[in-house]
Amino acid sequence: MHTLDFPKDFVWGTATASYQVEGAAHEGGRSDSIWDVFSRKPGAVYGGENGDVACDQYHRYKEDIALMAELGFKSYRFSIAWPRIIPGGDDGKVNPEGVAYYRALCNELHAHGMEACATIYHWDLPQSLEDKGGWTERHTAEALGEFAKVCFKELGDVVDQWITINEPLCVAYLGYYQGEHAPGIKDIGKAIRAVHHINLAHGLAVKAHRAAGLKAPIGITWNASMPRAATDREEDKQAALIARALETEVFTHPVLGKGYPELVGKLGLSVPIQSGDLEIISQKIDFIGINYYNENPVAADPNAPFKYSTKPSWQDTSDMGWPVVPGGLARLLTWVGSIGGGLPIYVTENGYARQDAVDPKGRVHDIERIRYVRQHLAVCADLIKQGVNLKGYYAWSFIDNFEWAWGYTKRFGIVHVDYATQKRTPKDSAYFFRDVIAGFGEW
Repeated sequence: MHTLDFPKDFVWGTATASYQVEGAAHEGGRSDSIWDVFSRKPGAVYGGENGDVACDQYHRYKEDIALMAELGFKSYRFSIAWPRIIPGGDDGKVNPEGVAYYRALCNELHAHGMEACATIYHWDLPQSLEDKGGWTERHTAEALGEFAKVCFKELGDVVDQWITINEPLCVAYLGYYQGEHAPGIKDIGKAIRAVHHINLAHGLAVKAHRAAGLKAPIGITWNASMPRAATDREEDKQAALIARALETEVFTHPVLGKGYPELVGKLGLSVPIQSGDLEIISQKIDFIGINYYNENPVAADPNAPFKYSTKPSWQDTSDMGWPVVPGGLARLLTWVGSIGGGLPIYVTENGYARQDAVDPKGRVHDIERIRYVRQHLAVCADLIKQGVNLKGYYAWSFIDNFEWAWGYTKRFGIVHVDYATQKRTPKDSAYFFRDVIAGFGEW
């Protein structure tokens, strides 16, 4: 028998993102985000689906929070929709209806004994800013700094923990290099510009947080990647180093005061750094958030743009086609601990997609998801015993939702949603978390 033992102050949370769950896309003074516009582009999102309704959490947040609390979760990680707070993007005009919604959300969490963990930017850039160049332009970083100031002023007394930006890698590369996410651009030069401006936006947000004098801690969430070499050949080892530099270190190192990795310049990529930028980006943070789903082997590939490519893995895969590699989480968190200067670490997302259905008895038996989560929680428990400063874990996701370009075809939730009726049904994995949080995590 293995017992999932965690410290008494370990934070158990669950997570979502605004565009994926809120719906009410045309209510409350909200303007279009890049995902609203991208979803209207033929072929961009599976089946032409969008987040107009999603899980309707904008209207059903009380029901959802009551269920979170019933399951024992102590923190809810949500994101603040920029188009709800400043519909004009950069005109400074604050929408009181948007502010009221998030204040009500936070107050409801507190009424149920839960904390509010707010992500300032989880991918829903106001379209008006994309029309001006989006993340390829420095102006967007400055605009996010101003947006953050508004968040701190209007919500600073009800938010318990702040995250500046979620997964900068996806924002920059999926949005501006691979074109799979909004705004759907395929240009590596623009992607590298986006990398720097996203890093700068983070720094400006932290600077604004410090100026506001808030006590709630602030950090950033990376989906850091530690690709392993497919073989022990030197060229594959070098490929793994290049992959780590481009996929992780261009984000982690500037924030942690280490500057951009040398490999970026050697690969002929130009980062648009201005005087003082690195000092702004490396503002002291209070914690590091890590999103982890899988790890991939890479090998040298002379035909690839950066001379490496992902290779097949032998592990079981989720419905996303992602290999299940619990050991990758151990390698990643150990590495983050080694470069993080002792900062607290939170797993801010971890989860498993599968095809779920409610059976005739009203149950969802998602044993594969439970197996995945159990394996990764075991890694977390072991790392804490080894001295890694891991302080919490957020399950992705609380509820089935709009899974970006995959539309509604991928279910990550521990709570099932019937999108036709919006009925919520806790899956077996929800009850698994309830037991682990209560201290009965034995298997």
